[in-house]
Amino acid sequence: MTPSSPDVRPPEVALSDVLERAAVVRLPLRTRFRGVAEREAVLLRGPAGWGEFAPFLEYGPTEAARWLAAALESAWTGSPPAVRDWVEVNATVPAVPAAQVRQVLARYDGCTTVKVKVAEPGQGLADDVDRVRAVREVLGPAGRIRVDANAAWSLDEAERALRALAPVGLEYAEQPCADLADLARLRVRLAAAGVDVLLAADESIRKAEDPLRVAAAGAADVVVLKVAPLGGIRPALAVAQACGLPVVVSSALDTSVGIAAGVALAAALPELPFACGLGTAALLAADVTPRPWVPVAGRLPVGAVEVDGALLAAHAAPGERADWWRRRIADCWEFLPRR
Repeated sequence: MTPSSPDVRPPEVALSDVLERAAVVRLPLRTRFRGVAEREAVLLRGPAGWGEFAPFLEYGPTEAARWLAAALESAWTGSPPAVRDWVEVNATVPAVPAAQVRQVLARYDGCTTVKVKVAEPGQGLADDVDRVRAVREVLGPAGRIRVDANAAWSLDEAERALRALAPVGLEYAEQPCADLADLARLRVRLAAAGVDVLLAADESIRKAEDPLRVAAAGAADVVVLKVAPLGGIRPALAVAQACGLPVVVSSALDTSVGIAAGVALAAALPELPFACGLGTAALLAADVTPRPWVPVAGRLPVGAVEVDGALLAAHAAPGERADWWRRRIADCWEFLPRR
């Protein structure tokens, strides 16, 4: 899938060993996110540390296998060398009413960049504009705002929405529409209209068989990379190098274990011009470590997470869900990416 992707399943790792080490947790969220109120994840402890396997429920075994590869890399291989000791991160505002924005942002310490979810099913453009304006009011004129539509808009809807949101001041718009050709057309339309908003590609990278097509098509100014959907830190680094575009490292509603893997990717990049979307542990009402990886002074440290056995036990998923996740690992095993 990715250029020069390494084989991230060490030859000594057996499926039976992985299944024996799997700890399945169910963590409550502070606010519904992606339509869910709880987040389930599998944590694996290997010789190099902890890994996390938590593909969203709708993903089939081929796609979910990349997430398993990333977990195995973290637990059995470890992270590549870091070139920085900390990573600046953004706050994330779900598709909440504008009146709740201040309360959400109060959970983030010192973040001067905010990602705002837009294009929520059942809501309209007016809701998005009100939410983004509320963020601007809290941040002030110097703060940076980015919006994320999760590929929900059509080309025309994206143009109309970004024309309406641009006056608030946007750093970039993440995946405003799904089709790669539409992203390229949108860039042209916005430029012709004098709308100064960069476009970032997320789903077009992590769900693509060839993530490099984004750069070749002229469809984005920024690429958003997530460790798990790309199969690990090293495959993600290979994509970043081959794309040749500025990178934002983001999370996938991870526990602190998954966040640490994202921080390790961000720490290994030669350049990191934007704040990263790795502050989402603040959306969890519980975590697997007594010191959750939430931003302090707007940034996260590079390092390993201390997972607490008591917290794993306290938040263990019910037996039938744990069994379901172990079957899912087994289903993914034969689809693990190879060189």
